Amino acid sequence: MAPMGIRLSPLGMAVFCLLGLGVLYHLYSGFLAGRFAFFMLSEPAAGGPEAPHGSAPGGAVDLRELLAVSVLAAVRGGEEVKRVREGNVLNAKAKGKTREGAEEQLTTGDLLSNRRMFYLLKGAFPAVQINSEERVDTADQETVSWDRSIPEDIKQKIQPKEVPAESVTVWIDPLDATQEYTEDLRQYVTTMVCVAVNGKPVIGVIHKPFSSYTAWAMVDGGSNVKARSSYNEKTPRIIVSRSHAGKVEQVARQTFGNKTVIIPAGGAGYKVLALLDVPEKNQEEADVYIHVTYIKKWDICAGNAVLRALGGHMTTLTGEEISYTGSDGNEGGLIASINMNHKALIEKLPDLEKTSHK
Repeated sequence: MAPMGIRLSPLGMAVFCLLGLGVLYHLYSGFLAGRFAFFMLSEPAAGGPEAPHGSAPGGAVDLRELLAVSVLAAVRGGEEVKRVREGNVLNAKAKGKTREGAEEQLTTGDLLSNRRMFYLLKGAFPAVQINSEERVDTADQETVSWDRSIPEDIKQKIQPKEVPAESVTVWIDPLDATQEYTEDLRQYVTTMVCVAVNGKPVIGVIHKPFSSYTAWAMVDGGSNVKARSSYNEKTPRIIVSRSHAGKVEQVARQTFGNKTVIIPAGGAGYKVLALLDVPEKNQEEADVYIHVTYIKKWDICAGNAVLRALGGHMTTLTGEEISYTGSDGNEGGLIASINMNHKALIEKLPDLEKTSHK
């Protein structure tokens, strides 16, 4: 008997081919779905979810929004500073020494204020570089959100202005005048935020936690503070650090005469406010601010921005502009003034630069 042959009908062949195509479609569609999901996660689609707060298309940030968040950050940090001081739970300890050998203090107020300010700013502007006086402990991360509201006074005075995110550096001082804070000299204490664009200070916020006064200004924008109506150039009142008063006094009085007034004070933020028209009963007034030793940029950036916005100046003792990129310190001391001949001041005080190296 001959072997029996197997013959498939045309219908059977069609069914077999359809089954094969179904298996291939199932496998390949799963692969395509995975690739599509990966693409969607990697590249935001047009018309998709909003960019993070404070971010704009093309990696830009709006300086008006950044000013609003900076004011809020300074106030929120100030609340922590005030709460710790009034509760007398400072837990003060030395974190190191200055170049002059003085102990630098660190308190719970510094740390809690820093955490609140840093994470509020970072959450609103994740692409922006933020430099702070205190180290940020990632294990102690805090979620602090911004509702994107802009205070009315900022809306009225400041127009939106976008700049590339990579050009921005934010400097935070979560508690300026820590030494005075531990001594309960509350009038000197401030919290500060500064925004620099390409190294130039353009936004400054100085907040006084114990009186709730806040000064802010934006270069080529506006401010809620102004210069005083008059300043004394012939025999100026010079505000200096409490620890440096003797160094400045001798040189200043040789230049301007014995009637020159030297005002020892704490905190760089407080000293800048002394040059302005500030409605504070505990705020002293001065015509010039001088610092003759190394100082950190988070101490002076906000004040520098406020003075620039109002037409004033803050330079090294030799008249050089201070750049707020790179290292966190300023080696050349500083002299700050407003509505005065800044260049003439520097020329009258040539010996101060020598003092800064002693």
